[in-house]
Parts: sequence; structure tokens; C-alpha cells
Amino acid sequence: MSKQDEPVRPEARLPKGLFDTPANELSATADMLATIRGVFENYGFEPLDTPAIEYTEALGKFLPDQDRPNEGVFSFKDDDEQWLSLRYDLTAPLARYVAENYQTLPKPFRRYQVGPVWRNEKPGPGRFRQFTQFDADTVGAPSVAADAELCMLAADTLEALGVPRGQYVVKVNSRKILDGVLDAADVSPAKRLTVLRAIDKLDRLGIEGVQSLLGKGRRDDSGDFTKGAELKAEQIAPILKMIEPKQFSATDLNAALAGVGGDGLKELAEIGALVANAGYEDRIKVDPSVVRGLEYYTGPCSKPS
Repeated sequence: MSKQDEPVRPEARLPKGLFDTPANELSATADMLATIRGVFENYGFEPLDTPAIEYTEALGKFLPDQDRPNEGVFSFKDDDEQWLSLRYDLTAPLARYVAENYQTLPKPFRRYQVGPVWRNEKPGPGRFRQFTQFDADTVGAPSVAADAELCMLAADTLEALGVPRGQYVVKVNSRKILDGVLDAADVSPAKRLTVLRAIDKLDRLGIEGVQSLLGKGRRDDSGDFTKGAELKAEQIAPILKMIEPKQFSATDLNAALAGVGGDGLKELAEIGALVANAGYEDRIKVDPSVVRGLEYYTGPCSKPS
């Protein structure tokens, strides 16, 4: 056989943003997930599993960009010409499951779920196209006590995983406060998603980076340019004032109830009182820079830090 007739062998290479998992990491991950399950089940949450693939339309506003409905997710068409997508997170499948089974579900419905999710986005250091999420959600509980409980759940989970008290904090905020500030700054609805994305990058980019994204935009180290919200200086100022790194106690919140986002402040004050009564006040703090869920959260949201 001549060299020209030899079969072409594909190069052994891993797609960007994906990773292989060796045995030792699989074992460590299994132990970690078992610990998390134990804490969640002690709180009364039950497991649920949903398919990795959903109808793209079912993801709805959970898609990363409303103006690019088929980007940000890995999508394909089936034999019936229906668009299907790998799940972007575990929240959209939960919403679909609850909508289909609402009449038969217990109220409140408390479920946890663990599994891989996929995002068709530019990979980078610490940013993958596939990763594991572990969610706990309460559906059908109108009181913010459910939100306080989830904050305490997060704190107990971190400690069960070996994170010492004092080396973490669960930060909580309310979208109602954010909306109140954006109303006061006269930010149009069309720009709010871009503004919220900018605020969500505070931990990574700092105040100056967020300020650029609220304005004309920002160029990253690779040379890529991200267009900003193009707000005016007088609109940017109150937003930056709100997200300056701070931590408020329940007393601080009660003193500020007459301010913008009053309903949100009242909810956070109630959460603060609940966690204080349960002895978690040193582990759960209010932070106005926390932005989670972007468009689909309407009340309190939190993240460990």
C-alpha cells in the first residue's frame, strides 16, 4: 500500500470546553454528591430526574439570550422538525415538570436534582461547556421562609463538605430591590438584561469592569469586545452605588425600608430575622450585588461565596 493510500486517521483531541474525568475524580465526586444528598434529604427534599434533552421552546426565557433564541444552547431538529436542546440548566426542566404535573404534586413541592448541563458559549479558564449542577427548589410556598431555609441549606451543605465556618458566606439579595433601582435610574426594559449581566460579573471584573459594561462596553484580554448597555453616566451612578461590596444586617435593612424597592427590603429583613433566630446570622448576609436568574427570578436570590 502506498503512503497515499493509507487511511486518514482523525487527530485525537477533546472539544474545547469539555473534559475527561479519571477514576479518582469520579470517586471523589461521588462521595461529595452523596454528602450533598444527605443534607438535602435531611431538609425534606426529594430527588427528581429529568431528561438531558428538552423541546427548545420549553426552555423559553431560560435561554441565555432572548435576541438569539437558538444560541447559547446545543440544539438540533428531530424527525418531526421539532427543535430539541440539551438542557441549559435544571430550572427550566423543573418548570416544565411542575406545569405538566401541578394537579398531582404535593404543595409545597420540594425537590432536588443533580446532573450535567450544557452551554454553547465561549469556553475559558474555569468556564466549561458541560458541568454539573445540584439544585434544590421549593415550589408553591408563598412565604420568604422557604428562601431563608434554602440559604440555611446552602450553609449546612458547605460545612458538611468540609468548608469551615468563617471561610464562606451565603449572600442574598432581592430582584425587587434591583428593579427598584433600575426604575429610579430610568433604565428601559430593553436594556435591563444587559445591565443585570453586567452586575453579575462584579466578582470577576470588579467595579471598573461592570462600569464599562454598563456604558459603551468592554474588551477582554483575548481582544473580544462585549457591547455594553450604553447607559448615561447619571444612570450608571446609582447602580454602582448599590453594588459596592457591602454586607447589611437585619437592623440596617429595617432602617432602609422607606427607600427604593421597599417590598424587596421588607422581604430581606424578614429573611434576616429568620436566619438570625436560627443562629445563621454570621453565615448568611445581604449583598446588593447578587444577581441570579437574570430574567426569571422575581424575588430573593442567593449564592455561596
